[in-house]
Amino acid sequence: MAVQLTNEIIDLLNNQETTKVLATLDADGFPHAALKQSLQPGENDTILYLEFLESSRTNKNLVRSIWFDKKVAIALRGQGGECYQIKGTPVKTHIAGPLFQEHYAAVREKHGDVDLAAVWVIEPEEIIDETFAVRRAEEEAAHPLFLHLDRRARQG
Repeated sequence: MAVQLTNEIIDLLNNQETTKVLATLDADGFPHAALKQSLQPGENDTILYLEFLESSRTNKNLVRSIWFDKKVAIALRGQGGECYQIKGTPVKTHIAGPLFQEHYAAVREKHGDVDLAAVWVIEPEEIIDETFAVRRAEEEAAHPLFLHLDRRARQG
């Protein structure tokens, strides 16, 4: 089930300074994670991934994800320390047509003489705030007794 992208997630996806990682699964179920600065927000709360290399490992894994209904994960880290994990499903790839042409022209304008192999559409299903302060508060609330001994001694 799709989830709505927040303004913060959209801003992170639009920001070229955000570190963006796309993790896919290979044929043996092993993860492949790679920096992918071409991740960006799409229409209707989707995420677009622009693939430049037809034979890349990521592209092959995304094709497999569509065939076998496999999930992907996206990690975003902003310059302010905010971190998110987005789990989702690739639902479509564009290799021609208006959306492809729009991004192909933009890629060539920005990067020069490069190809665009595909525009992948990923439907997010879960967004997890992985920012340390948020995760720490969640863990401490869920497991109040999981304290290192020196921290427990200072509390007493």
